[in-house]
Amino acid sequence: MKQKVTLTTLLLLLAVFAIAQEQYTTVLMKGHVSYISSRNVYVKFQSTVAIEPGDTLCAEGAVVLQPAMIVNNKSSSSTVCVPVAGVAVKIGDSIAARILIPVEVVDPDALEQLQPTVKTEEELTSSLVENDPIIKPEEDEETDEVLFKQKVKGRISAASYSSISDYRTSHRMRYAFSYRGHNLNNSQTSVESYITFRHQLNDSISLVDALKVYNLSVRYDFNRSTSLTVGRKINPRFSSMGAIDGVQFEKGLGRVGFGAIVGTRPNLQNYSLDLAMLQYGAYAAINSGKAGRSAQTTLGFIEQTNGGRTDRRFVYFQHSGSLAHNLHLFGSFEVDLYENIREQINNSAQLTNLYASLRYRIGRKLRLSVAYDNRKNIIYYESYKNFIDQLIEDETRQGLRFSINHRPFKTISWGATGSMRFQKNGTNPSRNLSSRLTFSRVPIISARVSFRANFLQTDFLDSRIYGIRVSRGFLNNKLNGELYYRWVDYHYKIGNRVLHQNIAGVSVSISLGKKMSLHLFYEGVLDNLNQSYHRLNTRIIKRF
Repeated sequence: MKQKVTLTTLLLLLAVFAIAQEQYTTVLMKGHVSYISSRNVYVKFQSTVAIEPGDTLCAEGAVVLQPAMIVNNKSSSSTVCVPVAGVAVKIGDSIAARILIPVEVVDPDALEQLQPTVKTEEELTSSLVENDPIIKPEEDEETDEVLFKQKVKGRISAASYSSISDYRTSHRMRYAFSYRGHNLNNSQTSVESYITFRHQLNDSISLVDALKVYNLSVRYDFNRSTSLTVGRKINPRFSSMGAIDGVQFEKGLGRVGFGAIVGTRPNLQNYSLDLAMLQYGAYAAINSGKAGRSAQTTLGFIEQTNGGRTDRRFVYFQHSGSLAHNLHLFGSFEVDLYENIREQINNSAQLTNLYASLRYRIGRKLRLSVAYDNRKNIIYYESYKNFIDQLIEDETRQGLRFSINHRPFKTISWGATGSMRFQKNGTNPSRNLSSRLTFSRVPIISARVSFRANFLQTDFLDSRIYGIRVSRGFLNNKLNGELYYRWVDYHYKIGNRVLHQNIAGVSVSISLGKKMSLHLFYEGVLDNLNQSYHRLNTRIIKRF
């Protein structure tokens, strides 16, 4: 009975989603060839909002439309296209694009507004050069740079993390390298990486434990709509799956995209390469909606194995888009199709890892949001949060959450969040309420001041936290400082034990030039048992 209810719920969700989609009809939007280079054809339209890279444009013949070129890139009013072999066009030729228009706006007056005004060839060329920033016909090489323009960003850092207490002292070192090289040398090749190396002083070093490769991938763009990625990378279509070691392919056909992944999952214990954790799958993605109300939907199928045996088989669904003006929805869920417990195989559908959030913005001063999360616990391979911050995050991530953010005045903002975690069997509940009031610029001291309060209640702990944080920049923000203080009250229900903590901290950031900075941090904790705890962090960052 439970299996039927779960499957019925899934079908209803998909049915509601399908009904909610707008109805479209196909119409022709006309443009004209405005410039021809040795490799590309440029087509001018009144607007390119409804045209996407990968779309096919047609030449208007005497009887039928003839496919003439494929869109590679676009601006607000022009498209950069690759001509179809055997089809010849010249400047001024009429070109048509098949576009999808919502049924309710299809009327003769609306369609007439989409048609371009007829101009002479001289007027076309001059207006093209003056008004279209992506087209520069003086040199063909420059037009190719528009398609694949190099963007490089990187960072190297070295940091120390020292913890000093009455019962233990430790000193850790961490080195990190991150790099994003998009379209290197204006080519179709891109490289991404994020690698860290950490170890504890005076301890032996294990390379597997010390070295963490979070991202190391190479992507090749066949064109703007087709790409192949090799290496370790999180696929934004399957973000909840984490990193994928292997090959990822994606192909776009207008508003529809298809993809496939083949590879392995990182080892759950140390995040290293694990060839025994094979996984593969495919997905389809749809970009729908119109200007200001776009939406993206992904539906995929994944098979995961462990040591050659099926470990998990599931369907993944993700949707992100605007339901109305200033109203945004994000949702994802997984439906497990396979279960093997003590050699008992079950192929029934079970809804798992559901997450949904709804955000609504009322003008520029007020934002509301609600979210529900029943995803599995997150595995942290690195975490540098203190105990209370980690506790609040762990106890409040799952469940139902409400948030409000209001800015009544330019320099004053207020926000509040309430969350509840609950289960059908009544175990492991939690309730949390937090609020903050921020003054972005306090007179006389010219500083930013924030007051915070948090109340957490679980089966084993009640806590109250009050805090104040003051920050300010000096020397044209080349030097930034911050002071904070928190008073924490813990009431442990088991043993009826009470613990009070006074937490104070200071941090300083110093700019050592345009691309280098030094960061210093200290935090001290003193409790009612006269136990003290100190944290000292230093970090230097070089950007390029």
